[in-house]
Amino acid sequence: MPELAQRFSSNPLISPKDVRPSAPGLEVECVLNPGVFRYNGQTGLVLRVAERPPETERAIKVPVLNPAAPDGIEILSFAKDDPELDLSDPRLFSYQGRTYLTTVSHLRLAWSDNGTDFAIDERATLTGEGPLESFGIEDCRVSAVADEYVLTYAAVSPHGVGVNMIRTSDWKQFQREGMIFAPENKNTAVFEETIGGRYWAFHRPSNVNFKGNHIWVASSPDLTHWGGHACIAMVRPGQWDETRMGAAAAPVRTEHGWLALYHGADRHNRYCLGALLLDYGDPTRVLARSTDPIMEPTASYEREGFFGGVVFANGHVLDGDTLTIYYGAADTVVCGASFSVREILASLGR
Repeated sequence: MPELAQRFSSNPLISPKDVRPSAPGLEVECVLNPGVFRYNGQTGLVLRVAERPPETERAIKVPVLNPAAPDGIEILSFAKDDPELDLSDPRLFSYQGRTYLTTVSHLRLAWSDNGTDFAIDERATLTGEGPLESFGIEDCRVSAVADEYVLTYAAVSPHGVGVNMIRTSDWKQFQREGMIFAPENKNTAVFEETIGGRYWAFHRPSNVNFKGNHIWVASSPDLTHWGGHACIAMVRPGQWDETRMGAAAAPVRTEHGWLALYHGADRHNRYCLGALLLDYGDPTRVLARSTDPIMEPTASYEREGFFGGVVFANGHVLDGDTLTIYYGAADTVVCGASFSVREILASLGR
């Protein structure tokens, strides 16, 4: 099937060199996976900015959020030749039974009048706070719910990865609601409309022992207490989404049902994008699903980078039939692409 994505000719839109580090002694390694929203006529991105201290020939240095340390960041150092150090994955490593991230991430706002050229805030907008965010905060999704914005993001710590929530109405004052899905969980996106008088959200519990990380939905009377969990889409052995999958953002309303984009990865950690079509009145019911990806990592900036072979979207905006995504490419840069909603719907298998 021909790929449906129309990439921006100006890609990448935002690179690490475009972002000022949040503290002395850190360098920006990656800018990726933004949440996306519209506010006062502008397109806003909630960037994930991943930083770390410069490496040396003999040691790997890891930042950990610590309020008692200078600038709130403690730098841990590990000898690269230590036999107990496992550096096989550039995103994380293990040492003496504990797992650490190679970077620490915060969230930062970027703004655009034309959807292409972005002005990036000089300082971090949101950083990790407390023991459940000591390894940083990542991969924010933004939903416009009633008269406010709901931010859901991965909170990373030695306790695992859970999902925390923040609310804002003006992008200046932020109300932290704490953890709404305990570890191991991530990829949470709140629907922008209630269904049956309840709020709904995608989430992705990790499934280690039985293999496969699937997309679930849950509902809530108040955005805080979630229940009614249901697994709606599972990984498919031997296909492009065979090992893990997760929702990209809140679904969009179409004449046929809720259209939701999702990422899927295969056994080679190659990340592509696909779509689900859900019933209006019952989002636990999947009506159709991508047989083939609607977007694959084919451009050079998607194939090569900090973690190559990745297209990963956390947000989009809708204008008529045009769905514009802003996505992380190769876990390194932020790019843009557009789709026709009609073409996505026509591509789905039943």
